[in-house]
Amino acid sequence: MESFIIEGGHPLKGTITPQGAKNEALEVICASILTSEPVRIQNIPDILDVNNLIQLLVDIGMKVTRNTRHDYTFQADHLNLDYLGSQEFVNKCSKLRGSVLLIGPLLSRFGKATIAKPGGDKIGRRRLDTHFQGFKALGARFVYDENRSTFEIQAKKLKGTYMLLGEASVTGTANIIMSAVLAEGTTTIYNAACEPYIQQLCHLLNAMGANISGIASNLITVVGVKVLHGAKHEILPDMIEIGSFIGMAAMVGEGVRIKNVSLQNLGIIPDTFRRIGVKINVDGNDLVIPQQKHYAVDTFLDGTILTLSDAPWPGLTPDLLSVLLVVATQARGTVLIHQKMFESRLFFVDKLIDMGAQIILCDPHRAVVVGHDRKRQLRAGRMTSPDIRAGIALLIAAMNAKGTSRIDNIEQIDRGYQNIEQRLNHIGAKITRVTE
Repeated sequence: MESFIIEGGHPLKGTITPQGAKNEALEVICASILTSEPVRIQNIPDILDVNNLIQLLVDIGMKVTRNTRHDYTFQADHLNLDYLGSQEFVNKCSKLRGSVLLIGPLLSRFGKATIAKPGGDKIGRRRLDTHFQGFKALGARFVYDENRSTFEIQAKKLKGTYMLLGEASVTGTANIIMSAVLAEGTTTIYNAACEPYIQQLCHLLNAMGANISGIASNLITVVGVKVLHGAKHEILPDMIEIGSFIGMAAMVGEGVRIKNVSLQNLGIIPDTFRRIGVKINVDGNDLVIPQQKHYAVDTFLDGTILTLSDAPWPGLTPDLLSVLLVVATQARGTVLIHQKMFESRLFFVDKLIDMGAQIILCDPHRAVVVGHDRKRQLRAGRMTSPDIRAGIALLIAAMNAKGTSRIDNIEQIDRGYQNIEQRLNHIGAKITRVTE
């Protein structure tokens, strides 16, 4: 098991560049299954979740060429479909949340898919209902095998239809779009997720010969085509990592520039940090976060306590609430964090309370943070990372704390952040990776 040893109190100063977007990478890599021709994808992040997905594709027969560290070519011209039903494949899928994105492409192109209940963050139940309701509407049949915890899905020929999604699920929308591109007829998806990563997936699929309209809206129309061809695609910078860097710069920065952020695809993320008082300057396609000696939480117009809550795009992504919460511990003022989507994501706050933060955990979904206004520094401690986003929030807290902290189970952080300690040490942090 690997851990981080963090010596707190070292300010960050300099320039840092975000990695490619993890969530987009998982989607577009799976989309390469839809054609027998090469699909080249650039700006792929070198992180655990993505690397595990790539290895899973290699195991089923995908030809993978690593052009450079972040540039791959995928070709699915001879997949081993028998391996998809093996226990080895099921076991690997059960450890990787992104494996659920294999279902749509496999069902679309080959008419069948076997998938395990996917793994990933321990943040509460993550429903697959939207995925399966979409597949069923397109004509697929599926059976849950309780003994193996697998889903067997089959369809001789998917047929386009109208569907209204019960929730604007990002992975559900991605899976349904990928299953519909080769279906017979037209598929209309209402209440579709419309995050930039869904938009990017649609742009790649259209470059491969698909016919998708309504991109960037919650009403997507897919006219099925007979075959898709190869294409080239570049992944956006990771908006969650950009938000994490904003949080770090606010808490422990003495002037940090975040390069090439694709500002138009950040939505309300910068303004949300501004709501808790963080100063952010825009310089071209860069964000510059000056030193924040103090930052004050805004209030609503009637003077009531500010509430920050997650919502489907263009609302605030739930993946940044953990970072916003830890940044608020040193703000002037009080803020209510309302995590609507996952019932276990706020349970990491007990670690922050142990470090001296003033937080009231109201219930599994809501926490009130009373900021210290930098009058009391957090205390160092020993912690365990329960998931990717809580892990990075705890890392930010440890960088701010007085003394030396330890974070165990950093594999969770590695799943979403590429060489994070090396990149932060380059701009002033003091983080050491140790192995037991």
